[in-house]
Amino acid sequence: MPKFSNDLVKHVQTFLERTYERCRTSYMEAVLEKQSYMLIGRHDIEKLMSLDLSSSYLTNLLGQFNMENNSSDAETIEIELELSEFLLNLRPIKQENLIHDDNKLILLASLSDSLEYLADSIERLGKTTQKASNHVEGKYYHSHSNSAPARSLASFAQDYRKLAVDCLKVLSIEMQLETIFHMQREMSNTEYLDDQDAEEPDDFIISLTAQINRRDDEMAPFISNAKRNYIFGGICGVAAHASIKALMDMKSINLFGVQQTCRNTIALEQALSAIPSINNEAVQQRLDRVRTYYELLNMPFEALLAFITEHMHLFTIAEYANLLSVQVPGREIPPDAQDRVSEILSL
Repeated sequence: MPKFSNDLVKHVQTFLERTYERCRTSYMEAVLEKQSYMLIGRHDIEKLMSLDLSSSYLTNLLGQFNMENNSSDAETIEIELELSEFLLNLRPIKQENLIHDDNKLILLASLSDSLEYLADSIERLGKTTQKASNHVEGKYYHSHSNSAPARSLASFAQDYRKLAVDCLKVLSIEMQLETIFHMQREMSNTEYLDDQDAEEPDDFIISLTAQINRRDDEMAPFISNAKRNYIFGGICGVAAHASIKALMDMKSINLFGVQQTCRNTIALEQALSAIPSINNEAVQQRLDRVRTYYELLNMPFEALLAFITEHMHLFTIAEYANLLSVQVPGREIPPDAQDRVSEILSL
């Protein structure tokens, strides 16, 4: 090996260390004191995120292949609900705790892409160095091993990949928190009594869908479709869970209110379905469930009982109970309604 080779390797290592620190500094400037950054550092949140099927992209990125993650769709929804419930319990989400600067979000997306590219390059360099070292050892019978630089390069690649993944995790949680931020204003409304059938979704849904479309367009040049799916895929679950949970806080809702809620879910479905790699079937399934739930408010009580008998497991006991608690003009609920529903669900 040339006499200067060790010095050259040291220069490469110094360059990689400084580059990583610069990237790390840019990452911290974007996420410091933001709620999404603090959440991904929690063990319970990290565990829930790792159980999500969409996290398979991240494990592959890190060179890990989780063959045990054979979660059924029901288990996936359960994990999704658990994470959504945790995030909803953080309400009210404050604007200053979110990354509202789109430039910082674009920075995180492009940073993740660059870090992933550098990690790939470092790994290729490490393999080349290892082969060259082994060749020299075999030819000249060196008594010492020159494999240390390759191991060092591998550790650099691991650090770069870890930071790339953290960027994506922050973006994913950030979009879910943004969804709650937009929806929580309407959740605080205790009545949903429109006096006419509106033609457009509510303002908070228009604002949310516009933000989703804008951010997807801005990030698209820097991230693959799989990454876009990971970043935006969690929006549907948290929005669906929040919509159903919102009924618990409502005192009254009428026919027009039900139609408006359904119109909101259609607008959100259209916005998410426009993102490449998004599982349109899963989005439709979750938001269809929301529409079905609110449309049950239009049923007479006896018809509602018949539906519950045939679909006992479609909604939880608490969700069915909330259907009876909210006031719907023109709907008559008998005094023993809760007992009759409980009797059906206990079978």
